[in-house]
Amino acid sequence: MSYTKLELQPLFDKIDELKPAFIERLSKAVAIPSVSGDESLRPKVVDMAHFLVKELTSLGFEDIQVKELGIQPPPVENPKLELPPVVLARLGNDKSKKTVLVYGHYDVQPALKEDGWATDPFTLVHDSVKDILFGRGSTDDKGPVMGWLNVVEAHNELKWELPVNLVCCFEGMEESGSVGLDKLIAQEAEAYFKGVDTVCISDNYWLGTTKPVLTYGLRGCNYYQVSIKGPGADLHSGIFGGIIAEPMTDLIKVLSQLVDGQGRILIPGIAEMIAPLTDKENALYDDIDFSVEELNAASGSKTSLYSEKQDILKHRWRYPSLSVHGIEGAFSGGGAKTVIPSKVIGKFSIRTVPDIESNKLDELVIDFVNKKFAELNSPNVIKAELIHDGAYWVSNPFNDAFTAAAKATEDVWGVKPDFTREGGSIPITVTFEQSLGTDVLLLPMGRGDDGAHSINEKLDVSNYINGCKTLGGYLHYYGRG
Repeated sequence: MSYTKLELQPLFDKIDELKPAFIERLSKAVAIPSVSGDESLRPKVVDMAHFLVKELTSLGFEDIQVKELGIQPPPVENPKLELPPVVLARLGNDKSKKTVLVYGHYDVQPALKEDGWATDPFTLVHDSVKDILFGRGSTDDKGPVMGWLNVVEAHNELKWELPVNLVCCFEGMEESGSVGLDKLIAQEAEAYFKGVDTVCISDNYWLGTTKPVLTYGLRGCNYYQVSIKGPGADLHSGIFGGIIAEPMTDLIKVLSQLVDGQGRILIPGIAEMIAPLTDKENALYDDIDFSVEELNAASGSKTSLYSEKQDILKHRWRYPSLSVHGIEGAFSGGGAKTVIPSKVIGKFSIRTVPDIESNKLDELVIDFVNKKFAELNSPNVIKAELIHDGAYWVSNPFNDAFTAAAKATEDVWGVKPDFTREGGSIPITVTFEQSLGTDVLLLPMGRGDDGAHSINEKLDVSNYINGCKTLGGYLHYYGRG
């Protein structure tokens, strides 16, 4: 060991002893179908918030607040639909201790047995042969949320004080855009969240299935659409083909010039904004447990643009990418329909990385699209615009929080964690960092094959229980570091 190991075995043993109770707690949570995207299930989302309040109260948390966020903005079927509350709770207020804010979400993705689930998605099923827990929310994010509660229960049973002050922030709209949370965090930055030293989020996953990771970066996402309007209505190609300018032809020509077949973005000025790769960062990629075979398995194909692990991971995490997603207004059904669409809308996004400036990127993209369209000399009308954006996030993987989490991971799993970024976005990380002026750590519990938004979502029992140990160990190493 390259660090002074804390004597945490009594805590780890207690977590093992309490495993049946911890599985039962997760079972009760999974049984509540807290689907935020289904208006008819909104009462169940609220029920889940009250379930958390009851659990937090029984564990000795104080100053528990149920923060109402008001009416959900359109589009909604029910114009009076209330947003699920954010549950805040505190354990400890010792000025001599550091304060850790833990964030999680208690809402889940939709799930129906007929979608292809092998079992009822809202009944936690323990496959005792494989030692796997199946159920919606098991890994995303009810398992990790229950994990924090389990850590506190284990401390209570041991009559150990927590080594930090713990502040909880649990929301019920993460799967539906975290509506209202940004505003609440800003409001509470100098109130409920005042004095927070660091933020820990357990809402992501290992890169693979065998080695734990700590995540220090996420790409952002700028989403664009290009509308091209021509005729006043859809036309018959037998009558108008060859004598009018077709919007679809223009759109295809424009979209084809955004990115090449090797994934290289062709818009000038973007590459120049990317932060240079340092030797220290580059070294982090060498020991990461990943292979092109794992990429092929995940994609269900042998279509990788790169053969080396380092190249794959860098282009997934720390370089931008441009993806064309679809065309609205075009014929897309089966059969043969000889229509000329009057208006088509192309959708594409760019995954952003440090140090790409979002506003500058929008300017470069829109100017490029307009320039390429102008080169067509088409009489049609174009409009290119940003639909939404989300900032990238990157932290220092060598700071106190990451160092504490790495020690805890090595204690529990017997291996140094891989330091990873992710290609997707968790926008709330940036909100916490900017509003509270503190660092954020992503400390995942589940594996890369958990199927978070898919059918048969699962959480391995070993990840659930060892995940609790890792969360608890992290609090101790951070508190005493």
